[in-house]
Amino acid sequence: MGPAYFVIAIMGCSDGAIDCQTVATPAAHYATEQACLAARNDTLMANSDLDFPTLLAECQPVAPKATASKPKPAPKDSASA
Repeated sequence: MGPAYFVIAIMGCSDGAIDCQTVATPAAHYATEQACLAARNDTLMANSDLDFPTLLAECQPVAPKATASKPKPAPKDSASA
């Protein structure tokens, strides 16, 4: 059985994208990996104020057993300014 849904983790990294750690996980959940991947750039731009030399956005699967309740779908019009 595949993941229940995907989330985007914002990773803050030292110079050279070494020693990365999760610094933010926006609340949006995505039903497919493709939907998650499509939202990465906008999510990264919305979190670009975090104080790290390098920021990365990574889609991470969430296993069904970790799902406590049904996830809320991401807004259909989630374009950020």
